[in-house]
Amino acid sequence: MSGLLRPTLLHLARADIFTPVWSDRIGQEWRRNAARLWPISPELLQAEWDKMDANFPLANMGDVTAFETGLRHSDRKDWHVIAAGLATLVKDPAAHVTVVTWNLKDFRRSELRQRKLHLSDPDHLLSLWWVTDADAILKALDTSINDLVKAGRRAPDTVVNFLKRDRLFRLAALVNARLGGL
Repeated sequence: MSGLLRPTLLHLARADIFTPVWSDRIGQEWRRNAARLWPISPELLQAEWDKMDANFPLANMGDVTAFETGLRHSDRKDWHVIAAGLATLVKDPAAHVTVVTWNLKDFRRSELRQRKLHLSDPDHLLSLWWVTDADAILKALDTSINDLVKAGRRAPDTVVNFLKRDRLFRLAALVNARLGGL
């Protein structure tokens, strides 16, 4: 996830908009990919991961390998993501679990539905939440953007431009309409 999306989602989780879920392997994958994509030291990425685990102690489902059993139709490299969702349902059978990813093609919707899991890309999900939580989303975006600019990781720009750069086009249109084209 991008430098804007991850902190925004974490701010929304702190605001009780949703409950995040991940696993040890998701953390390893995130740190590996982030180090490959951005000039961030492995130590900083580990510190960020540790902070996420500390802020959301119930989010990490740990080793979810056992929950990969029986998966066939989604991309094998993403079974661990589905497994984290399945582990969540074991802990809370009434939970509404959505796999949030830009790689929708790697997940077979029918396989997820059979296991009571849902699938969404981040832009679609945030746009759905906008209906009931627009103020919280705007606050999370504002905080995330300010943090990125303060840290020197992004240049100042409009919220809409930040969203477009991060491929959050639906949300950008909603924010643009709300802010009156600013």
